[in-house]
Amino acid sequence: AQVGVAQAAWLPSLDGRLGASRYQNDGRYYNANSAVLTLSWLVFDSGARSASGENARQLLAAAAATQDATVQSLFLSALQAFYFAQATRAAVVSTTEAERAAREGFNAAESRYNVGVATPADRLLAQTALSQATLNRIKAEGEARNALGTLANVMGFKAGQALALEPPPAELPAADFQREVAALIAEAEVRRPDLKAAEAQVKAAQASVDLVQAQGRPTVSVSTGPTWAETDRVSVNGGVIGVTVNLPLFTGFDTTYRVRAATAQVDVKTAQLESLRNQVALDVWKAYQSLTTATQSLKTTVDLVASAEQSERVALGRYKAGVGTVLDLLTAQSALAAARLQRIQAALDWFVYRATLAQAVGALDYTLLQPVAEGRP
Repeated sequence: AQVGVAQAAWLPSLDGRLGASRYQNDGRYYNANSAVLTLSWLVFDSGARSASGENARQLLAAAAATQDATVQSLFLSALQAFYFAQATRAAVVSTTEAERAAREGFNAAESRYNVGVATPADRLLAQTALSQATLNRIKAEGEARNALGTLANVMGFKAGQALALEPPPAELPAADFQREVAALIAEAEVRRPDLKAAEAQVKAAQASVDLVQAQGRPTVSVSTGPTWAETDRVSVNGGVIGVTVNLPLFTGFDTTYRVRAATAQVDVKTAQLESLRNQVALDVWKAYQSLTTATQSLKTTVDLVASAEQSERVALGRYKAGVGTVLDLLTAQSALAAARLQRIQAALDWFVYRATLAQAVGALDYTLLQPVAEGRP
């Protein structure tokens, strides 16, 4: 709309005026009516309209880029909530499996206690571990429900909205997404919508300087139109054409100070742009390093879970065979539960940092939700 206002200044204006009056003179009353139609056109304004139009266009570009940045920020929030909901759901599965393992350990301890080859302490320790595992599972289920409510809220639904989540990919992510961080920063400087908005703000401020300078310069306008007047039933028809030249001679240094203020705004916007460029580089750098770390951690947790599962199976077998202690079994089960949760957290971190890097580069869109394929970032 502001662009339209600026463009309207290039078009002529058409005004119509109608007047009616009644006056008295020497005891007589007279009626006087008039009508004037005036066409006015500003033909020269020392570049003020051009500067005003450029200012409006740049502000429009800044607003559009800001909208894109807002959409990406909202999308990132939704993705983070989505991945957290997946992680909490996986935590429910993990804690349920840990509870099953704890129950199996308790049954083994109780069986050994009943036949007199285990102490009451062994049975109590196993019972405590089972109760703790059950409590962890209950907490995980509550966190999963809260995570679904948060996801629904971010998406614009009520917290109780039923949601069905796609399962996370089973395979490990490919490492081909990684590129040189300098190339990512260079891409961010081209694609980041908030950076585009800041650049447009600088150009708009520069156009404001041109506008203020033009407002202190001469203008030329023309006007023409027919006129009609009637007094005491006597009509007169005519017309008018005129040229108006406005020459600002002295305005109390108003234009000078306006130019200085507009120039200072250019300096402010330029400084903000440079600061944002540095922040963009920092955002990309941190997101890149975090994603690299998460990728390495995710691969390490696979080995961690595998070794913990093997250790738990060995400890359970040794305890059932009477050659292992209940403390060894409980330690192995606790290590397995912790390893599974670390695996879930590592996967959550990888997906979140991957989305964060895409947002930092300015490339966050729906394709990020597609399955991870070899060779595709």
